[in-house]
Amino acid sequence: MRNVVYILLACIALVGCSAEHAMKKGDKYYALGEYFDAAAQYRKAYAQTPVKERKLRGQRALKLADCYRRINYTQRAIAAYRNALRYGVEDSLTQLYLGQQLLKNANYKEAGQLFNNMLIDSVAAQSPAFVKLLAQNGRRSATQAPVWKQEGSRYTVKRENIFNSRRSEYSPVLGGEDFDRLYFTSTRNDATGDELSGITGTKNADIFVAQKDEQGKWQRPQVIDSDLNTPDDEGACCLTPDGHTMYLTICQTDNNYPRYAKIASSRRSDAAWSKAQEVEISRDTLSLYAHPAVSPDGKWLYFVSDMPGGEGGKDIWRVRLAESGMGGAENLGAPINTPGDELFPTFRPNGDLYFSSNGHEGMGGLDIFIAKPNAFGWQMEHPGFPLNSQGDDFGMTFEGVFNRGFFSSNRGDAHGWDHIYSFENPEITQTIKGWVYEQDGYELPQALVYLVGNDGTNLKLSVKGDGSFTYQMKPHVDYVLLGTCPGYLNHKEEIRVEPAEDSEEYVLQFPLASITAPVLIDNIFYDFDRATLRPESTEALDKLVVLLNENPHVAIELAAHCDYKGSAEYNVRLSQRRAESVVNYLISKGIHKNRLTPRGYGKTSPKKIRRKLTEKYSFLKENDVLTEDYVRTFTPEEQDICNQLNRRTEFKVTSTTYGMFDKQGRLIEQPVRN
Repeated sequence: MRNVVYILLACIALVGCSAEHAMKKGDKYYALGEYFDAAAQYRKAYAQTPVKERKLRGQRALKLADCYRRINYTQRAIAAYRNALRYGVEDSLTQLYLGQQLLKNANYKEAGQLFNNMLIDSVAAQSPAFVKLLAQNGRRSATQAPVWKQEGSRYTVKRENIFNSRRSEYSPVLGGEDFDRLYFTSTRNDATGDELSGITGTKNADIFVAQKDEQGKWQRPQVIDSDLNTPDDEGACCLTPDGHTMYLTICQTDNNYPRYAKIASSRRSDAAWSKAQEVEISRDTLSLYAHPAVSPDGKWLYFVSDMPGGEGGKDIWRVRLAESGMGGAENLGAPINTPGDELFPTFRPNGDLYFSSNGHEGMGGLDIFIAKPNAFGWQMEHPGFPLNSQGDDFGMTFEGVFNRGFFSSNRGDAHGWDHIYSFENPEITQTIKGWVYEQDGYELPQALVYLVGNDGTNLKLSVKGDGSFTYQMKPHVDYVLLGTCPGYLNHKEEIRVEPAEDSEEYVLQFPLASITAPVLIDNIFYDFDRATLRPESTEALDKLVVLLNENPHVAIELAAHCDYKGSAEYNVRLSQRRAESVVNYLISKGIHKNRLTPRGYGKTSPKKIRRKLTEKYSFLKENDVLTEDYVRTFTPEEQDICNQLNRRTEFKVTSTTYGMFDKQGRLIEQPVRN
């Protein structure tokens, strides 16, 4: 009998040692942020802790609950928090976390009762201010969430299984000239590396990309095959407005130190993304920096951090982007940031900031909120159900100016893993679709468009690689748009936006005239063998009048050319009279004569073929010069085309400082600074 007692005591001692060993391992994993591995150890220790040791059992249940909360095991977290409370853990933070998990599980009635009890019993009196505030928001959420679900909204939501796997996919970002690429983060088995993450129990995240085929159908995603992805964590990325730079979150593995997320950047070159280089936002190495987002004007980098100076939890901050480096970080403050967590900022092109939060009144988990800029700061909006759910909803991306695109959510997933959903909110949009290109040439991707509205709008818009830009306008606003590019004259367009019952798109063209090369004035017609302008020429010349008025410091030479037919002397005289006819017309429209120089070249300056013309006339090659001898090598029909090309009226810029200086060479008018 005595031996049996000794054996039982020995077994109890071994169990106790085993539990302590598991707790030590769990604490080590927890300190490193490896919550999945920590949970496995805490679960083992909890199971081996005798029921009669209530205080110890409650403490271990609380640590287990905290790990489950962090890895989105909602049901297990609820059970563990309940156990902690049952075994005597009575602090208000534990009750708060349980209430938030109940919201996340759509247990709205139970959550409401718990929050209400927190706020009226003795625990609330001793709670920190941030706990009281979050409990108040939680109580309102428990009441309001069922109402939002009942009311619904204009949003439609659909799970997009073409992008999804049996692991997590999140933070989608649309890219490409026609939004035909979707970047997102995934922990699927195709991710780089072989080891499983101690944080999630899955592989470390990589950035994947899906593309549309020629029929516009999305194809299966592939991991980005470049130095961008590594065996460590990469994800939660964004693109700059020009699509050439990617900012992303990286988290490098270290077996001895906690892992702090950082922001890095990558450049796209020759269709490949470069290795990510860390971006130093602050010298604070004990705070995380994650979830980057670039503002639509490209001037600001928004991000998430828990650095000191915020509202509590994780906040949204921003830092100015400049060629000389980054400026100091600014906290967005209230009403955006709360004592809870604000995460995953992103922008709609119209400047609206979308982000996710568990600190505002919501439906449970992370809810998506919209912050619209105004003269007083930000106007907050909750977009309701079904965009939001009881789960985590976050990571918006938009198809241009339209209120449709993709986001991520873990709604309905038993493992708490995130997946990609599409969304659309049909709304009346009035947009400008503009194209900036060289007159008689190709697109100008380095161009900028300055946009000013009489409502106070003042923006500088970058164009895409095809020279296009899109902007969503507001009704009852007059807009002026100025297309600019180094080496080219400016071009201005004006538009008045009236309210509409259906969505409209206004297409504007911004042909920019070169400062260094001759520019063809198309559709200039003269009577045969005469210098008299025909009436149908006035439309093209009136456009030239507008161009000169928009560029008041430009002086030009008007050049008229002939084909090789006729004597050289005759062609020079005829072309000179024709150039003078154009100048006289421009003077009659108010252009000062000192800005205009007529020049007749006759047939002495045959046309040099530019690449754009070769698309229309395949028998011509770029840089061909249409001399008489060369033209005669073509067929009669092709010769007629060449002669027509040689019979042309052009202008070229001779000065860009006309009227800017007085006789002593002093500047009369200060240049406008943009």
